Amino acid sequence: MAPINIKFKSTGAYLPERVLTNQDLEKIVDTSDEWITTRTGIKTRRIAADEEATSDMAYEAAKIAIKRADMSPEEVELIIVGTISPDMFFPSTGCFVQDRLGAKNAVAMDINAACSGYIYSLVIASKFLVSGTYKNALIIGSEKLTSIVNWEDRATCVLFADGAGAGILVPSNGGSKILAFDLGSDGSYGKDLCVPAGGSRNPATKETVDKKMHSIVMNGNAIFKIAVNKMRETFNKSMAMAGVTADDITLLIPHQANLRIIESLRNFLKLPKEKVYVNIDRYGNTSAASIAIALNEVHEQGIIKRGDIIGLAAFGGGLTWASAILEF
Repeated sequence: MAPINIKFKSTGAYLPERVLTNQDLEKIVDTSDEWITTRTGIKTRRIAADEEATSDMAYEAAKIAIKRADMSPEEVELIIVGTISPDMFFPSTGCFVQDRLGAKNAVAMDINAACSGYIYSLVIASKFLVSGTYKNALIIGSEKLTSIVNWEDRATCVLFADGAGAGILVPSNGGSKILAFDLGSDGSYGKDLCVPAGGSRNPATKETVDKKMHSIVMNGNAIFKIAVNKMRETFNKSMAMAGVTADDITLLIPHQANLRIIESLRNFLKLPKEKVYVNIDRYGNTSAASIAIALNEVHEQGIIKRGDIIGLAAFGGGLTWASAILEF
């Protein structure tokens, strides 16, 4: 695979003010701080305000990324929002963000690849840029997962949270590039992680609402096993195509779904803890926003610099998986 000469010109992120702790959850559902921590690694997560939608958080993250790129909204040419918790079926969340930003010259769309959404968006945007179709792209991962959580289901309500991350992508002269990527999906496992109702198959009725079919349903054991295997498999593929080994990786930024899955990947790659970025303890699982938020944190804090080899890996509902190796 030939490298794709694009770079992150800037990043941005937004996290809601409200913090929900494991102790808070103990008052809502039959669980405990010990149970949540040992099984997931999560201690706290951010919860959006009632009036705060997915596009609102996406807008806040995008606004920061645009400002840091020293651009105006009118200069943005492509907007891609990765989300599984859109404001509504249509218009797309991307269109809402475009309007609020005043990015009147941009084409806008959403990508639904669940937790793999930010890497999918990165790859899709990069192809538009290297083809010369667009000169820049604003990619966003934004989720209000707490709006589709069943707060009586202790297996899922402790996991999911809200937030947004964004990045401005531009062509590079080759100093920064995507060395390789791998995308995959397997729809045969779709029912193991989904929201069963609300679409054309099961339109909203009193029965679907009463049965909480508009909330996330997950077969945790099945998803855990597949996630462990697919995260390893996809990242191995990307490393092989990039011609790098785990020793070459400056920092691995995995999707923050479960600390045990992250640790399994780290041990498989034989990476020291300092080479794997973890923030699930603070933010929980924010699906498509997860890697975007983490990438902004490490960029903002100077943990990564130009020329570093950065690994990204994700797995989500669909089922989907994705990885990428970047020369940042």
